[in-house]
This record gives sequence, C-alpha cells and structure tokens, in this order.
Amino acid sequence: MQNLKLDNSQLSAIYSPADNASALLVLAHGAGAGFEHAHMNALSKALNNAGISTLRFNFPFTEEGRRRVDKADVCIDSIDHAVATAKRLCPKSKLFIGGHSFGGRMSTHYAAEHRDVATGIILFSFPLHPSKKPAITRAAHLPAIKQPMLFLSGERDTLADAELLQSVTDPLANAQLHWLETADHSYKILKRTRKSAEDVYAEAARVASAWIEQC
Repeated sequence: MQNLKLDNSQLSAIYSPADNASALLVLAHGAGAGFEHAHMNALSKALNNAGISTLRFNFPFTEEGRRRVDKADVCIDSIDHAVATAKRLCPKSKLFIGGHSFGGRMSTHYAAEHRDVATGIILFSFPLHPSKKPAITRAAHLPAIKQPMLFLSGERDTLADAELLQSVTDPLANAQLHWLETADHSYKILKRTRKSAEDVYAEAARVASAWIEQC
C-alpha cells in the first residue's frame, strides 16, 4: 500500500495494488466515514484478493473533519483528481470508478458528466433514497450514463428498497444488479439465516471481478 496525495490536490489517498491486477478501481467512501474505515479496508482487501487494485481517497469534508457532505460539484472535482492520479499510477490498466453509498452515488454523477473516462462503475450499496423513505429521484441521472454499471446491494439495505432498485436497474441495458444475501447497507449479514458460506466481501469482489472481465 502507498499513502499519497491526489494529483493537484491536498486530499489524502491510499493506493493498494493487487497482484496480477486486471483493473484499477477508484473507490470513494460513504457519507459517514473516510477511506480508512473498516468497511472500506475490507472492500479494498477483498478486491485486491480478486485481482483488482484500488485507489481510495477522502472527500474534502472528511479531510477537514466536517460532518456535512460536500456539494456534488466539489465531489465530482475530487473524483476527477483521483482519476488523474489513477491514470498516472497505472496508465495501462482498465480504469473503473465507484464507491460505497454516497461515494458511489457521486461517482455516477461524475460518469454522467465524463462519459469517456472510466470503463465502468461499481456501486457498493447505492443509496437510492434516505433510510425508510422510498423514492427514485436520486436515480434520475442514471439513464445518461453510457458506461456499464454494477450494483452490489444487500437484501436488508434500508437505503435501497429492493423493488424500487430493481425497477430502476431493469430498464437500463448497461446495468447489472447483484443481491448480497442478508447483507445490510454496511454489508453486515445475518449469520444464522445466510445460506451462503462465502464471506460477503469476497462475494462482492468475486462478482466484481467476473463483471470486469465481461467489460
């Protein structure tokens, strides 16, 4: 792993290369914690084990210790710095963008404005709506995205009603939705009722790796 600052920015980042990497994923964090959170570490480690390098970074609000998230244009600019850094680090790798929750949602806004930058977008727990307030307004821009999108969502995610998320992704020819059995928004599972013995992070990374090969 390599700690660094994003190109032309003071934002902290960490580059985690995978052995024999098939791709590099710019991995943005959620609204509640930065790139060093245990969930982000677990995602990065599982992706590395599946042959996907990661570049994690902090948005300005996290870097400055603020609770209120940055506006979309600030986040899009931050992702642009991360993309530039990723291209410098791995100029020959397939480049993907995405992230957990808020970070994934901001990555879709970036993709809607920068259509030719990334090969695809990987969304871990896409926050379709606030908790227990079903709506699809946050998905209004998704049809404008031309790159392939992979949604990795937990069956118990209260920020993505299953029927609503399915109704959003089904009409999109470039979207694939994979449900993680018994997982919630943070990928916490119900051990007693989860039928699969596979670690939930390993499952998400395995599906992402297979999807990347298709891209």
